[in-house]
Amino acid sequence: MLTQTDNELITRTGPGTPMGEYLRRFWMPALLSKEIPEPDCPPVRVKILNEELVAFRDTNGEVGILDNYCPHRRASLFFGRNEECGLRCVYHGWKFDVNGGCVDMPSEPAESNFKDKVKIKAYPARDWGGFIWAYMGPAELQPDLPEVGWAMVPEDHRFVSRRLQENNFVQGIEGGIDSSHISFLHGGLTPHQRDTNTRQANRQNQPAATTGDPAPRFTVQDTDYGFVYGANRDSGTDEYYWRITPFMMPFFTIIPGQIGDADEKTYSGHGWVPADDENCWMFTYSWNASRPLKEGEHHQASDLEKEPRTLRATINKDNDYMIDREMQRTVNFTGIANGSVQDAGIQESMGAICDRTKEHLGTSDSAIINLRRIYLRGAREIMEGSEPFVPSQGSKYRLRSVSLIQDRSITFDETVPKVLNAATK
Repeated sequence: MLTQTDNELITRTGPGTPMGEYLRRFWMPALLSKEIPEPDCPPVRVKILNEELVAFRDTNGEVGILDNYCPHRRASLFFGRNEECGLRCVYHGWKFDVNGGCVDMPSEPAESNFKDKVKIKAYPARDWGGFIWAYMGPAELQPDLPEVGWAMVPEDHRFVSRRLQENNFVQGIEGGIDSSHISFLHGGLTPHQRDTNTRQANRQNQPAATTGDPAPRFTVQDTDYGFVYGANRDSGTDEYYWRITPFMMPFFTIIPGQIGDADEKTYSGHGWVPADDENCWMFTYSWNASRPLKEGEHHQASDLEKEPRTLRATINKDNDYMIDREMQRTVNFTGIANGSVQDAGIQESMGAICDRTKEHLGTSDSAIINLRRIYLRGAREIMEGSEPFVPSQGSKYRLRSVSLIQDRSITFDETVPKVLNAATK
């Protein structure tokens, strides 16, 4: 469990908060590239880290992320005209380029130099791997873009999406790095179905969630990109079934998925970016380094129908995630059909910000404990006025996850290097 003070420390991300300032040391996804698909297309509202922003692609194809509010009279630039390499406020015509400079101020006399003295808040933005990324931290500390696997492949080798999830971002990440819930939340109907040895099924390249042992043993190791954790389960007398997952600071996971040739696999994962303290954006990515993705070959989270304006899933807490009690009685453990909806429903059921003072964590929560330790350390270093450790994102993020059965004599340390071999050519 955490104290109330520590729980507040890791979940509050607005400007000036310790956690918010820590997260601003990283590049983070803000929206999808296809949401601003072409030069001079309509701008898009963006909310990240409790800041209301607007994103646009200018005449030259450069992307900008600006304060939503015009510095003149605070009108929303969402209604602005995207024209001739700038976003023009429709209230009085002030126009801003992707760097935040005021390039035209027609409401002032021609001889006035007032526009040279006005600048709107603008964040560096890059179109990278199907996402528009923003860097919101100190300019002198700006890192390289993370060379994540899905960004290192041709466009037809990947599929990306995003949607709103109605809970604090930490809850989303903690769900993503919790390997033990797979046997239950996403598992079979009865203890027999969950616990029956399915070694042969795994050898036939079935989904990893079908493994029999519901109580994995965890090992966690800090790395120069965040940490890596392994969960092993019994798979016969002399073998373990391993799921080894890298967590890339500050948000990103890669799901181990099916057993198979690591270089040929399609990988998927998620990142949970704070919109505000009670909502987060769940970014989902799938990619294959060796070939274009086939029709429908992506994570099921990307298939959920969403409300067009809010990007909230239409299956949500208002309709109890379409839980079917007969399905729960006769078909699966939850009575909810889609695995991503199962995750969202449980994470949102904890409340907008989970009360971690009332938790009772066990050995299977090792990765979650480690995540909180890293977050708390970074936030406290910000509070103390020192600069926290931030991974040099770059090539350190060329990673993949591992799902395999191997002899029990092979240790975690011997298996981890398989994660470090980037699933890119």
